[in-house]
Amino acid sequence: MVTAKQVAEQLGIAVSTVGRAMSDDPRVSAETKARVRKAAEQLGYVGNTAARVMRGGSSKLIGLLLPDVTNDFYATIAQALSECCDAEGYRLILSIHNDDREVEFRHIKELVAARVAGVIAVPTAAPRRESISLMRTVPHAQLLRSVPALAPICFGIDDEMALREATTHLLNLGHRRIAYIGGREMLSTGAARVAGFRRAYAELNIDRDQAIEKLGQPNRMFGAQSMTELLRAKQKPTAIVMGSIHATMGVLEVLSEQRIAIPDELSLIGFGDPSWFTWWGPGVTTVRPPMQELATTCGLWFLHHLKNLGKKSTGDCHKAISSSALVVRGTTAVVTTSSNGRAKTPAKARVS
Repeated sequence: MVTAKQVAEQLGIAVSTVGRAMSDDPRVSAETKARVRKAAEQLGYVGNTAARVMRGGSSKLIGLLLPDVTNDFYATIAQALSECCDAEGYRLILSIHNDDREVEFRHIKELVAARVAGVIAVPTAAPRRESISLMRTVPHAQLLRSVPALAPICFGIDDEMALREATTHLLNLGHRRIAYIGGREMLSTGAARVAGFRRAYAELNIDRDQAIEKLGQPNRMFGAQSMTELLRAKQKPTAIVMGSIHATMGVLEVLSEQRIAIPDELSLIGFGDPSWFTWWGPGVTTVRPPMQELATTCGLWFLHHLKNLGKKSTGDCHKAISSSALVVRGTTAVVTTSSNGRAKTPAKARVS
């Protein structure tokens, strides 16, 4: 491995000057920095970042804690944040905790030990007390989800409003027996989304006696299991509204396997908007959160925050909430009723 000493010998300067030039020390002239960097590139020398940080230098690493990256939401977040970091000279370190608080704790320990400049986290529902203590030692921001014990720097979507709007759309089409499938209320997002579902009924002064709630781990298996149970029930719902992209995938798989005609037999509103939603069946009506914009806003704000730490202009409290869009395609339709008031097969006509 090429050393700083070899770079110094080639240029005829002190080893300490090489280190300072590589770390952009203001005591070194721009000309010398350029010479050192050119020689380092030619020789293949890479500075010892860990040693520089130990000497009091600044880290250029940003930790990103996510539940997974198979979710389109989180893949989009990782890509957008990586681009933000790269543009500002930082590098992103990705850690996947799979919604396991023990795994989350181990990753946080490693990130703090690596002396990252900051952490952006989609936290688990209930992080360990030790995780919270460690997070308080490093600048951090919460994304999508929020845990009160962590720093009040949060970037999220208006989950309650998103599900209120989606459910209202179905209620306006005449549906009353609507099933909601989403995450448990222990997650901040799960609590807000089911609250939005309930709020839609309340605002239209419609009794929720026919509404159905399926709350669980928001993954594909839970979505598939919930949909299977609903199709086997004596009183089947006339519409489904989703509060999770993974659960939506599980539901769509079951509907395809069972050859359920959508929206003739059942109306559906998904969550998230991967590209294939446009061509699945008649096109999936869905709640589309602005993930790209949200992640970019978070990244730019957080990097600016890091650069201005200690200055009066930077705050320790910041909350930004973005709105989702209801994208109406072909999976929702008007439900008709018989003379006895019971719901019949939904009509094909759609209301946008």
